[in-house]
Amino acid sequence: MPDPRRRVTRLAPSPTGALHLGNALTFMTNWAMARKLGWEVVLRVEDLDGTRIKPGSADQAIAVLRWLGMDWDRGPLYQRHDLKPYHEALSLLRDRGLIYACQATRKQIEAALSAPNEGDHELRYPGPAAMAQSLGPQEVSPPLSLQARMPLLEDDAYAWRLVVPDREVAYVDELHGNKRLNVQQQVGDFVVASKAGLPAYQLAVVVDDARQGITDIVRGDDLMDSAPRQRILYEALGLVDEQTPPPGYYHLPMVYGPDGLRLAKRHGDTRLVYYQSSGVCASRVIGLLAYWGGLQAQRTPMSASEYVRAFDPDKIRLDPIHFCAEDEAWLQAE
Repeated sequence: MPDPRRRVTRLAPSPTGALHLGNALTFMTNWAMARKLGWEVVLRVEDLDGTRIKPGSADQAIAVLRWLGMDWDRGPLYQRHDLKPYHEALSLLRDRGLIYACQATRKQIEAALSAPNEGDHELRYPGPAAMAQSLGPQEVSPPLSLQARMPLLEDDAYAWRLVVPDREVAYVDELHGNKRLNVQQQVGDFVVASKAGLPAYQLAVVVDDARQGITDIVRGDDLMDSAPRQRILYEALGLVDEQTPPPGYYHLPMVYGPDGLRLAKRHGDTRLVYYQSSGVCASRVIGLLAYWGGLQAQRTPMSASEYVRAFDPDKIRLDPIHFCAEDEAWLQAE
């Protein structure tokens, strides 16, 4: 069990693909902050994403973090190794009447919203009543008699959605200040267990953060909208009170390509294993991360321990970072 007197953070790679330079900046900042402030570090592999999990990616991610000089105090812990805590959380939510079964597909939600398919963005679920009016009640949720006896995660025909209150959720981001968001108006009742029979990301991280004693969450600002959803789940599961506050959040800037789009394959091969296999020294990668983070005025090789010594939690860069041709040329200059 974690020491309740100590602050704890987690490095949480997902083995859905190889870690790239943008991931490295987030992980290195998280790790350096922990080592600078005396936090405990948990390594957690978030491997619940079904068919998107790529064989060998978890071991590769761990090896790359070690190559960069990072270490941890607990782990690696694998979500798939023990699904019982998530099942127990879902059972609790069902017993409290806070989740319901739903078999609506993305296309059906688009039809109910009269919304065209515009990519992978998250659609707002309009609720069972609106879906039933558009598609018919049998297309949306099972009959009540079936709901009463349905196994929670064993029926692949249904996902499970959380009943989300129609109110603003307030929280403090330690880097960006006070935040408020109405989750119901943004995404509606969101999925907490998929039709594949696995807990969804939002539920899994709340369950794990609570049982692993995580007090400080450091991650990319693409996940900023997840914070209020997770606050709702903390409350629904009874995991917070005056003595047990929810974790603190620190949302870091993302790394973008020169075109202003999020760093991806279109910007070339920025995977850390690519640089490692190409003979680029870890100190050169760390030096670029330090340059991006404002720890040094120019690109200079740096070790992980030097990164920690130079790191100042009060001076974390908040503006977007752009990976440019000069960065790539410097990495490959050896």
